[in-house]
Amino acid sequence: MANAPFVPPGSGWPGDPATPGTPVAHDAAEVIELAAKSPGLDELCARQSVCRACDRLVKWRERVAVERRRAFADEEYWGRPIPGWGAAEPRVMIVGLAPAAHGGNRTGRIFTGDRSGDWLFASLHRVGLAALPTSVHAADGQRLIDTRVAAAVRCAPPDNKPTPLERTTCLPWLAREVAEVAPSVRCVVCLGGFAWQAVWPALRQAGYGLPRPRPKFGHGAEVELAPPSSVPRRDPVLLLGCYHPSQQNTFTGRVTEEMLDAVLTRARDYA
Repeated sequence: MANAPFVPPGSGWPGDPATPGTPVAHDAAEVIELAAKSPGLDELCARQSVCRACDRLVKWRERVAVERRRAFADEEYWGRPIPGWGAAEPRVMIVGLAPAAHGGNRTGRIFTGDRSGDWLFASLHRVGLAALPTSVHAADGQRLIDTRVAAAVRCAPPDNKPTPLERTTCLPWLAREVAEVAPSVRCVVCLGGFAWQAVWPALRQAGYGLPRPRPKFGHGAEVELAPPSSVPRRDPVLLLGCYHPSQQNTFTGRVTEEMLDAVLTRARDYA
């Protein structure tokens, strides 16, 4: 049987938020429309998970799902965009770059099944924000505690490098998700400089008050944000910068377990 390019919506994949009737965005204008008109967080995630707006990303994620890595040759690949995942009313929101080709693009859950995720979930567990120290597949029982994770770009990109246009096209998905969870969020953590750049317009569109000029990204960077006017609570929301736990960063020692734990502990304690 030939490898399928993606898992059909509503076919029984663990955690699949979509159904065969979930509307699909085919271009940037439709992303804007479908994100804005989503009736709630669950439907927003469903629409995120079937998006086909970026031709390059669609071709790449589905090619990877068909060709597969030898180590996963016998596994079915998700092959679709990766929706936000975690608590529906999180106190901590974590934003990453994009799914890994043989990680989230394979498992259907952000940071699940790749080396970066091994580091992130182990750290989240150590500081009390994840139920398990590992995250290997969508039905492994992992649960985030008062925490939600999303990506700036929802599809696995070639060479882990989305284009600026792809980031802009995907922005409405992130902005609407940030807006949906704003009533409960106390801290936003950006994993890497790309996520730091992507989250500012999402925060602005969600109604957050942002400082000018935009502060520079750095590990441990902290910025206080005014919450959206629609949120009754007026205490500041804390934005934190964190080096991405990529394989390159962890192998070279640019990111250590202690560094990652320190940022996530700060997020937990503030939230």
